[in-house]
Amino acid sequence: MISQPERPEIWAGIECTINRVQSEFIDQLALTGHYQREDDIDAIARLGIKTFRYPILWEKHQPEKDTIIDFSWAARSLNQMRDLNINPIVGLVHHGSGPAFTNLLDTAFPELLAQYARKVATEFPWVTMYTPVNEPLTTARFSGLYGLWYPHSKNDACFARMLLNQLKGTVLSMLEIRKINPRAILVQTEDLGKTYSTPLLRYQARCENHRRFLTYDILCGRLTANHRLWKYFLRCGIAPSELEYFIENPCPPDLIGVNYYVTSERYLDEDMSQYPKNAHGGNTIHNYADVEAARILIKRPHGFKVLVRELWKRYNIPLAVTEAHLHCSREEQMKWFREIYESSCRLKKEGVDLKAVTLWSIFGAYGWNKLLTTRDGDYERGAFDVSSGLRRPTAMVQMIKSLVETGTYKNTILQHQGWWKSDSRFFSCKDKYTSKLLVSTGRPLLIIGKTGTLGIAFSKICQLRALNYTLIGREEADISNYETIESVIQKYDPWAIINAAGYVKVDAAETDSENCFLQNTIGPVLLANACKKCNIRLVTFSTDLVFDGQKNTPYVESDPVNPLNKYGKSKSMAESQVLEILPESLVIRSSAFFGPWDKYNFVYHVLQSLENRMAFLASDAQQISPTYVPHLANATLDLLIDGESGIW
Repeated sequence: MISQPERPEIWAGIECTINRVQSEFIDQLALTGHYQREDDIDAIARLGIKTFRYPILWEKHQPEKDTIIDFSWAARSLNQMRDLNINPIVGLVHHGSGPAFTNLLDTAFPELLAQYARKVATEFPWVTMYTPVNEPLTTARFSGLYGLWYPHSKNDACFARMLLNQLKGTVLSMLEIRKINPRAILVQTEDLGKTYSTPLLRYQARCENHRRFLTYDILCGRLTANHRLWKYFLRCGIAPSELEYFIENPCPPDLIGVNYYVTSERYLDEDMSQYPKNAHGGNTIHNYADVEAARILIKRPHGFKVLVRELWKRYNIPLAVTEAHLHCSREEQMKWFREIYESSCRLKKEGVDLKAVTLWSIFGAYGWNKLLTTRDGDYERGAFDVSSGLRRPTAMVQMIKSLVETGTYKNTILQHQGWWKSDSRFFSCKDKYTSKLLVSTGRPLLIIGKTGTLGIAFSKICQLRALNYTLIGREEADISNYETIESVIQKYDPWAIINAAGYVKVDAAETDSENCFLQNTIGPVLLANACKKCNIRLVTFSTDLVFDGQKNTPYVESDPVNPLNKYGKSKSMAESQVLEILPESLVIRSSAFFGPWDKYNFVYHVLQSLENRMAFLASDAQQISPTYVPHLANATLDLLIDGESGIW
């Protein structure tokens, strides 16, 4: 166990971007429902978190110029933090372009931001930590070079202007804030990025690697005439006096905040044929693919620790990891954060003044798979899952609590490294389901149902996620025989059982009811008894046929059951009896499976008929919600790891 003085703190942060796309402002706090949940701060305090990155965003609080600002919502949250001894790091602009009356190209942007910063500091004079502009370099790239965010420019001149406007706004904001609170400190965040390349593209990688330090170089007054990018700014139309302003008015961060993602390190390759088309790009000299370095076998030092050491050596300013997040399966999320945390502990032992690692984003985020260019992007779960509108703790919560209290966390599903260390991560891998994956160890997940659609799906998904599992069939595990169940539990010592077996012929159940109830009711009940005795988790599956189909709106878990056939009755009885015996059981209702690994489903038959130009007859008397089996398996595993129970 790492002693308290030797390990970094754990902070938390909330994804709070209000970015503008054309004339539309997209507010992450609205999408995740934070504005409506008044007890979110209490939930964070219960984790033991004492420092929290929190927004008082300009676009939200001052949408119109020269108006009286209503800080009541921010005051409620910040005063709650103060009462709970949580220190906020207040952000003013987070990947934004400011309110509608300004933008990143506006020469008045810096002064306008500083005026707003003074109003915030006046309203909250006790706040000591500020990030006036989050990731100014990244924002300038997305808004000025790539045209993704407002004002949607795609040239170096606009990029340079946007970057300098944000940084001058930072300098002026800190001057105004410190007039109110002389003890205020600047926590300047930026992506901890680096670029690698083939020999041909070293010139481009070299340029990007000089550029990655610009935020800190400029604030520290290091962008002098001798800097490698001084002439670049002049070519972009920036006057020397504008650059000299930062030399004469340095505002070095009191704390450098580094944000690290699996996408932070990049690799450039002119051989685009082996990469997906969405990675294709280039400059005016060469076309090339720009991909995550994690998917390439790089033979030079790289990775989180290498980049942090470079930053520490360059500036010798205290550091904190201000964002650490991975959008992936639950255990991969946990492994990513734990790896960053443990690496930070080792860096701290080496002498790097690394203060903290930040859990980001604690309530998840929307739309980053589409780079926040639209509202209909995917939801990425955080430590809390808010996709339902409610705040549901995931397994990350228990891990964070343990790390805060002891600096350690153990779980059998985390005994191996993440996918970013697996052979399947490489673009050269042809089949991610059959490639050499990391060896998983520890107690297995026991999957019963070797030949069925669900059993096969769970085995493939477990293999892909490198979860240790054992797949067995009826010949080894007759779930209608209690002694057989006990013997397989003793043999494999699983931490959980997934019952993917059962009677599946709905129509035949009317004449074969004894066999149906034996497999669908008695079997799960015996499993529940055995799991209760051995103190292990159980997942079993039910069906939409527990309902009568008369409801005209979607069914939810609390709706009363009313099965119309024997198959539905067998599943309904299993639900109630299993949960009575073992309330910790997870019961998943689903319907109409389809997927890539079996041919016995409605979708496959439709596609085959269309491909062969054959007519296909289907009933119009039924409505169903078909279930894509890989999604079902992944979601079930996440819920199992989260410790959820009851009917879902």
